[in-house]
Amino acid sequence: MEAYTTHQGIVMPLNRANVNTDDIIPAEYLKSIERTGFGDKLFAKWRYIDGNIGQDDADFVLNQPRYKNATILLAGDNFGCGSSREHAPWSLDEYGFKTIISTSFADIFYNNSFNNGMLLITLDEASVQELFSEVEANEGYELKVDLDGQSITTPAGHVLPFEIDGFRKEALLQGLDAIGRTLYHQKEIEAYEERRKQEVSWIFD
Repeated sequence: MEAYTTHQGIVMPLNRANVNTDDIIPAEYLKSIERTGFGDKLFAKWRYIDGNIGQDDADFVLNQPRYKNATILLAGDNFGCGSSREHAPWSLDEYGFKTIISTSFADIFYNNSFNNGMLLITLDEASVQELFSEVEANEGYELKVDLDGQSITTPAGHVLPFEIDGFRKEALLQGLDAIGRTLYHQKEIEAYEERRKQEVSWIFD
């Protein structure tokens, strides 16, 4: 997993509340358990006319040229609700989103996203609404995110602090997923196993 330290990118606004995981990646695309091949299915039922991949709906925000290279998603309240499918963060990550900002996230989606190397930031409603206004009024609007400093800086220099669990923060800074965090302690695990063999050797017979 790639480490996340700082990131600066164009912001795409999706000002809809209660966007669920089926909105993010429709159920018909969940047949594969590989982590690739989902970027073009992201928001498929909104992004394409009648959900037909390749037939872009020009009215949907993701298809607007000004947001073509967006890497930061500004979302409405309760983003990622619904089923627990991990394909949702897979599709967002593969499309190119590195950071998602909202007033709140569904718990399972929140955890899945961090486990896949994305930073999810929760801000108060007033700050999120102000960002929506600024993004929509300014083409090419970018934010700079500093994970170590736990801050977002706007083009005008306004700094928005954010909170994050220390465990998740360190995992992102080091680029460690669940497996990587376990392997990070491989020597301690091996030492423990050796001690157990001495203490209760009969278990290993």
